[in-house]
Amino acid sequence: MDLRRIALAVIPALGVVLTSGVSAAQQVAKVPRVGYLPSASVGPTPTTPNRLFEAFRKGLGDLGYIEGRDIVIEPRWAEGRVERLPELAAELVGLKVDIIATTGAVAARAAKNATTTIPVVMAVVIDPVAGGLVSNLQRPGGNVTGLTTYDPQQPRKQIEILKEVIPGLARLALLGDQDVRAGLLRANEEQARALGLQTQSYLVGAPDPDLEGAFDAATKGAADALLVLEQPATIAHRKRIAELAAKHRLPTLFARDYVDAGGLIAYGASLAEAGQRMSAYVDKIIKGAEPDDLPIEAVTRHELIINLKTAHEIGVTIPPEVLKRADQVIQ
Repeated sequence: MDLRRIALAVIPALGVVLTSGVSAAQQVAKVPRVGYLPSASVGPTPTTPNRLFEAFRKGLGDLGYIEGRDIVIEPRWAEGRVERLPELAAELVGLKVDIIATTGAVAARAAKNATTTIPVVMAVVIDPVAGGLVSNLQRPGGNVTGLTTYDPQQPRKQIEILKEVIPGLARLALLGDQDVRAGLLRANEEQARALGLQTQSYLVGAPDPDLEGAFDAATKGAADALLVLEQPATIAHRKRIAELAAKHRLPTLFARDYVDAGGLIAYGASLAEAGQRMSAYVDKIIKGAEPDDLPIEAVTRHELIINLKTAHEIGVTIPPEVLKRADQVIQ
């Protein structure tokens, strides 16, 4: 037997095996890249973190992911300019991210329009079926899945809280975004009228909403309180809205936990829960699940937050029974 001839034959074969092993190891070691695209939020700063984004990152950390080692997050911030979302979604597709995580229906729609192959995980979407994002809740169809915050009773609950806090509440101003569908505005107007209130609705547009004009009109209309709808322009400019409300001594109720802006009250589905649960969808998809196999789930936890500092500034006394129900009281 010619040992030299055998060795020459074996060495290339070993090379193929070793090369295949290295290639497989490289594939296993591929770090997933997740695009993050919110509808209206501004990017976090050292003094103003983005609570939903941080909840999403924390959720991934709780699942064992270390950023930079096990996962890379590519955030894109529209800074309240809804018209930029298609461009930002296309940018993430061009980066060939593995998943796009979105918050808000407008961002989810931009991602869905940008790709039919990259999985899209959504959160903070009121009605994904009516919005054309998925075909149904159990079998979403296509490449989109995630969480809904649909609660048909939320507008009524928000207005009931305002009625508890503001004795004699008769005229309610509503502030929304002129560039999104009017369904949420109509739902709030209907609930307000059903509770015996007169409504005044004001719609503003990004990137430079005429908030001063809206507040001047609300003041002339003798509004007793302001309900701020959770929409891109109002979320992006919530701090300015809260400042103007304090100037006009107008009690405000923001959706969810946007009371960080300085408003009086916030009530709605928990954004912290939405962010953390969105990370679980991302984890499942990274591990091989298809979006169509992941049913749409609802965020059921609601939070009531009261800002006593703002209450003192505008001269509002929060009833003790409301304070007892609060999940958080800001002093």
